[in-house]
Amino acid sequence: MFVIDYPYVSDYLLDSLRELDLPVLDTPQARSLAKDAPLAYVDEIEFSARMALGGKVCTNSENGLGHVLRCRCNEDLARQIDICKDKALFRETVAALHPDYVFHRIPFDGLADFDASSMPCPFVVKPTRGFFSLGVHVVDSPEDWPAAVKAIEGERAALNAEYPEAVVSGGEFIAEASIDGEEYAIDVYFDAEGNPVITNIMHHAFLYADDISDRLYYTSARIIETWLLPFTDYLRDVGRECGFRNFATHVEVRLTATGDILPIEANPLRFAGWCVADMTAMAWGFNPYEAYFKGLRPDWDAILTADQGHVTVMVIGDLPSGMDRTAIRSIDYDGFRSLFSNMLELRKIDYMQYPVFAFAYASMPEGELDDLKTVLAQDFSRFVEMK
Repeated sequence: MFVIDYPYVSDYLLDSLRELDLPVLDTPQARSLAKDAPLAYVDEIEFSARMALGGKVCTNSENGLGHVLRCRCNEDLARQIDICKDKALFRETVAALHPDYVFHRIPFDGLADFDASSMPCPFVVKPTRGFFSLGVHVVDSPEDWPAAVKAIEGERAALNAEYPEAVVSGGEFIAEASIDGEEYAIDVYFDAEGNPVITNIMHHAFLYADDISDRLYYTSARIIETWLLPFTDYLRDVGRECGFRNFATHVEVRLTATGDILPIEANPLRFAGWCVADMTAMAWGFNPYEAYFKGLRPDWDAILTADQGHVTVMVIGDLPSGMDRTAIRSIDYDGFRSLFSNMLELRKIDYMQYPVFAFAYASMPEGELDDLKTVLAQDFSRFVEMK
């Protein structure tokens, strides 16, 4: 079954739901986002009954988790969701895999009194329930802690302006050791026996030293060939500790200089958000939603033989922080499009609702990636015409 919710649903996802004839929870959000797509809607009673019987569930957005959790008709599914959504609980659950990793759960009211000297520096502080880098701060030294707390206090009221409290909450935070190394985002589902099946691996590229944005992700045959087996083995351990079964998740990890794999977070009941999971079809030619619901395993040996030397990239056209979006006259989409030599798809986003004007997907020779990174490190305000 599938739950559709804001902020975004792609045509590819709607086509997949129709072709797979998947039951879709009938909600005002789903009707609005799907428009006239002839989906197999089911009401909440039928949805809950199917879920109680162990039916697989997936969503395009963590906004949809509330519908799943509200009925509490499948306690084991709710348990798996809770482990992922509470970043501190996730850390606690996988702590046996990383006994030397330092983190602390801190209520909002306790931030000012927290002893920052108890943390190795630099460290990160973020909401225990968070999304899309909202409310995330890097603390370089204990002396910087008061400024971080002041910034969090100023941001708290805005944290839920664009996402519900079940997705982003300013009530509790986690301070955790900063993890140096390359970051990867993994779309994976766990089958009925808890075995992980990876449908995509994306490198989350940071464009400069202090970059914490989600601007650039890419995948390639080299990435899959290098990391498919190590990540599968690691996720098998994570799944065992968390008790994941019949469960789709988007896991973010970092690789340390010593070769250790450390988790950043696991996002429940979905692959990459904002329908970035569709990138799997663009890059590898198979449908990740079909793979999950039908229990299919990608034939990576055959897939990778046909795709060498290229990368598939996803770039978020984010607006500069603090920009008055009500004062925007227009976006130069043609100019943004010109950044890419082979655009696969440009998805325009309502920038009046979200601080993003587009998601771009493109394919290019791997050798062109460094040039793209240089261009993407620049402010995107050059594509914005103000009133």
